[in-house]
Amino acid sequence: MFRGSMVALVTPMKADLSVDWQALHNLVDWHLEKGTHAFVAVGTTGESPTLSVEEHIEVIRRVVDQVAGRVPVIAGTGANSTTEAIELTQAAKYVKADACLLVTPYYNKPSQLGLYLHHEAVAKAVDIPQILYNVPGRTAVDMKPQTVGRLSRIANIVGIKEATGDLARLTHLKPLVSPGFMMVSGDDETSFDFMKHGGHGTISVTANVAPAEVARVCDLIQQGELEAAKIINDALMPLHKGLFVEANPIPVKWVLEQMGKCEGHLRLPLTPLDAKFHNQMSEMIRRCNLV
Repeated sequence: MFRGSMVALVTPMKADLSVDWQALHNLVDWHLEKGTHAFVAVGTTGESPTLSVEEHIEVIRRVVDQVAGRVPVIAGTGANSTTEAIELTQAAKYVKADACLLVTPYYNKPSQLGLYLHHEAVAKAVDIPQILYNVPGRTAVDMKPQTVGRLSRIANIVGIKEATGDLARLTHLKPLVSPGFMMVSGDDETSFDFMKHGGHGTISVTANVAPAEVARVCDLIQQGELEAAKIINDALMPLHKGLFVEANPIPVKWVLEQMGKCEGHLRLPLTPLDAKFHNQMSEMIRRCNLV
């Protein structure tokens, strides 16, 4: 059910920093047209830390309603409070998301036992498919493969977004997780190799600006056409790197604005892309034929 190119969708905003619902609608239509395999609504790239709970759920609801079952919609519902994560996950189920993505609790730095009990509690409280999200570079906590293996035995914990960028993690995870457990990359720069070695897809920032190309890479890998996939992925490498010159989603929103897809506004504490990167990013856009 969850495979291929899963876009970590931005949340467009107007100059007054309200959510730009029309731009969101247009982005979803564009992704459906370009072959994106699934949406992740209100993850890190969707600025989940600065949306209100009401906005958070409304973005998910609108994406779910517009997609109308054509591809899966995965709702970002992670929190560093177990109670809050349960409440967000319940709300996502209510608006009919297909699954939820739950980042490891950040800042409070739980132990491996704490991570297990947190995700176990959410899984027991809400009967919806749940995907773990390990991104220690942002959370200051690393969910170890043994913990993932334990959690994979809970029926509605169906996969993990592994964003360490460490390809050895896939090797370590494979013998520990339950059969059919989904493993997807959360690191665009290493996603090709992750999928080549058995990963099921990518939750991608790059897909925001090159949806057809990222989807094509995923399709070709699934078909065993690795050389053809590598050619496209190599051409995308400037994006895989350039979209992280500052904290995500600062660069990707700047690029989308240059493409005319949405305005590049962000809520504090995020700030617009530093002018020192503009020439570099403009050259990247030109090289990748985005405009």
